[in-house]
Amino acid sequence: MNKKQLLRKSLLGLLGTLFTATVWAHGGAAGTDTDQCKFELEPSHWIHYTAYQPTAYPAEEFCGKLPGTDTKTQLVFDYQDMRYRDMFVEFEVTKEPEGKRVFFLPSAKHKKGSINLELPNGVPEPGKYLIHITLLPDEKMTDNRVQGQRLDVHMGFQAGTGVAASKSSMLLYGFLGLAALYAAYLSSAKFKNKVDAMLGKIKDA
Repeated sequence: MNKKQLLRKSLLGLLGTLFTATVWAHGGAAGTDTDQCKFELEPSHWIHYTAYQPTAYPAEEFCGKLPGTDTKTQLVFDYQDMRYRDMFVEFEVTKEPEGKRVFFLPSAKHKKGSINLELPNGVPEPGKYLIHITLLPDEKMTDNRVQGQRLDVHMGFQAGTGVAASKSSMLLYGFLGLAALYAAYLSSAKFKNKVDAMLGKIKDA
């Protein structure tokens, strides 16, 4: 195997490893076993949660740690179980440990199974916050599985962590950087000669 083939295989292996790590950092395969951003409503029934701060951190996804305060924040909730789509859902965000309310959305049905809560100014200060979700059944419903049940779930997050980018994004940036270097190696004779010369010095050392 010549140096070019060795370098190509090494780079492809490293890129494959980074790509796999990036996928798993976003939750991995479909399902709940590898997904840490979720509320458990009942055993084996979940609401998935993702936070965004699009003005300050475009294209970034967050979960338990939000980097900024006083910036537009979106909290997106998705549930696949059809029975919850016929229930009234109420949302509240409080500052802890004081329990001071910073956001409230009155109970309503969300037939599409996806709810996007927008906090135009985000949360007011760094610290710990708690998301409260209350599901109330429609009294007119005849489905015995949910009629008469009230579900209350909570999930905490911390704001003002100052993290400029999520770990998954850093892996993605590394993947793209290595891909660009590999493309330059294959397309530029000058760059290829420099890399080959460097590898030759390493080999002779």
